Amino acid sequence: MVEIDARSAATVELMDRFNQVFQSRDPAPLASMIAEDCVIEKISPAQDGDRCRGRDACVALWSEIATAPGTRFDREETCAMGDRAIIRWRLWTTPTTSIRGVNLMKVRDGLIVEAIGYIKGA
Repeated sequence: MVEIDARSAATVELMDRFNQVFQSRDPAPLASMIAEDCVIEKISPAQDGDRCRGRDACVALWSEIATAPGTRFDREETCAMGDRAIIRWRLWTTPTTSIRGVNLMKVRDGLIVEAIGYIKGA
């Protein structure tokens, strides 16, 4: 059996609560999980991605994603290493069409401070 250290366990618990927002389509808990200085590097056509800065902007972006009509997220795996986490996911845009991606997350003092998103494919 693999032992998990307390910091990694806390990161996994936060990622579980974060992912529940997308499963339940209820963004209300987001503000309590996001640091004031959070930065998201969004998936975009720009080579280095676009950035979203600050709690309000990050909560707004993730709220929009969580409540997008006709979509569904499936979490495929979460892995934590101390204050870092990797979340593999699949976003369904129709019942038969999906894209896969990964978020690299960083946590500080029990709050998400950084999220970098990548998608599979061109």
